[in-house]
Amino acid sequence: MNVDELTAIDVHAHVEIDGHGHRSLPDDLVEASAKYFGADHRTPGLAEIAAHYRERRMAAVVFTVDIEASTGHPTLSNEDIAEAAAEHPDALIPFASVDPAKGKAGARRFRALVEDHGMRGIKFHPSLQDFAPNDHSAYPLLEVAQELGVPALFHTGQTGIGAGLPGGGGIRLSLSNPMLLDDVAVDFPDLTIIMAHPSFPWQDEALAVATHKPKVYIDLSGWSPKYFPPQLVRYANTLLQDKVLFGSDFPLITPDRWLADFARLEIKDHVRPKILKENAVKALGLRETR
Repeated sequence: MNVDELTAIDVHAHVEIDGHGHRSLPDDLVEASAKYFGADHRTPGLAEIAAHYRERRMAAVVFTVDIEASTGHPTLSNEDIAEAAAEHPDALIPFASVDPAKGKAGARRFRALVEDHGMRGIKFHPSLQDFAPNDHSAYPLLEVAQELGVPALFHTGQTGIGAGLPGGGGIRLSLSNPMLLDDVAVDFPDLTIIMAHPSFPWQDEALAVATHKPKVYIDLSGWSPKYFPPQLVRYANTLLQDKVLFGSDFPLITPDRWLADFARLEIKDHVRPKILKENAVKALGLRETR
């Protein structure tokens, strides 16, 4: 991947369907999420995702979420995602997803996904996977990530998945409080951690952790920039200008929609390229920063 040719790097794009039509989430959760975001059920495959970003001279971090232990729903193949990314290296950056409930066996698998299949990081969704980031269940996976120098991306804040279903579909929002990641950053000081999304209703907690812990970043996915909390914009322009990342939440929010609203946001001119690409280059280890 020649990052110099890219206009932006989207660090948050979901793979929601495989080549056999299998979805990454149960149908009721997919429908609830689409309703929450006001989106349709469009679920592009990996080749289509690659073409979408290539047309825009962008690259995207792509991943599924392994929720097999908590829901019984079979996960999409990490290996298939890695293979597709290898076929489209100019546009796709693959992250693995391994349910923390799989323990040491999951950690061995994650190591193989990085070393043998080219995965560049790991994605967690604590509320969907039913674990607290600091309860040590994910620590075998995080030990591998830290050792191999790949980042860990954690969903934070509220989720549209399960919204409106009885009991929220059994999904516990409290597990995605970003303050739980402060413990992870202490226990894994050399691990790059990306907190996904403006962390409603815990935005100040996310800002505090990212400001205090040097290897913790925030991605801006899942929200249109016109709805960003003012303190998030203020910190992105100042203290966290080197630690905030463009992310869309594709396909529920497209990069076109996100970028159109971002263009109208009051972000300093010298900060925009950092958010759109430069910070991601550093966080993802794509090349040495100048």
